[in-house]
Amino acid sequence: MSSQYRTGSRGSAKAKVIALVGAGALLLTGCTAEAKRGWLPNVERDTTNHTGAIQDLWVHSWIAVIIIGVMTWGLMLWCVVAYRRRKTDTGYPRQLSYNLPLEIFYTAIPLVLVLVFFSFNNTVEKSINAPVDSEVVVDVRAKQWSWDFNYNYEGQKKYFAGEQAHLNTDGSAGVEETLPTLYLPAGKSVTLELNSRDVIHSFWVPAFLQKLDMIPGKTNYIYLTPQVEGTYAGKCAELCGEYHSEMLFNVKVVNDAEFKAQLAKMEDGHIGEEYDRQPNKVNSVVVEHGHEEGGK
Repeated sequence: MSSQYRTGSRGSAKAKVIALVGAGALLLTGCTAEAKRGWLPNVERDTTNHTGAIQDLWVHSWIAVIIIGVMTWGLMLWCVVAYRRRKTDTGYPRQLSYNLPLEIFYTAIPLVLVLVFFSFNNTVEKSINAPVDSEVVVDVRAKQWSWDFNYNYEGQKKYFAGEQAHLNTDGSAGVEETLPTLYLPAGKSVTLELNSRDVIHSFWVPAFLQKLDMIPGKTNYIYLTPQVEGTYAGKCAELCGEYHSEMLFNVKVVNDAEFKAQLAKMEDGHIGEEYDRQPNKVNSVVVEHGHEEGGK
């Protein structure tokens, strides 16, 4: 046996081993917890009462898209191989056009797929956005570059006024305990009233799998029930100015006793829209040209 043949055999065997190891590793990744939740940022499936439905919609959509993609790629490759030009072929192959059944098929299948995806998405979206009579209502007010939280719970009105977070020199979030913290009770329905004091912000808690813009003069709502106690990172997800990256906060989901204890530490009342910017009032002062103050 020549050395060239032996070298080629070794290379072929090595390539087969690498291919098998790669395929095995790819299959094993499907068994990890991250893969099962589609690499979404929630660790627990039921972090809130909505995360499970959102996760299922995400994962099942990707499964459907991958199956459709594999079928489409397979048909494309089959056409490339089956209808390739042979050595015995001369001239151009027979040209086909206006194949009505095929054109209907290519139009109907994508339309059905779009309608199915829309139906599932619409169902989940409606269930998430359905208003509920919540036990806890929190008026969340975003401001450059922090957060204020106004609580309504069992007739109590409490508030927390946040201060801007400061990043460390290496870009990390700094001391976690100094970040504004939104406390929520586990197992109780919550309504978050999202408002902005100045510019457009966006309320985002990645582990909750929900994000919603906060627009000046308009209140948006998130309805959810936190179900797993723990501390979750939150941030503004809309570029809102120079210190946007420092507009961080925490959400702590605690038991009912701890929640009441935290409320007791807060100030009474609310800090509402009186602290918002009011450009309409500021700009409503009109000075006529040619008239000085005092009528002179």
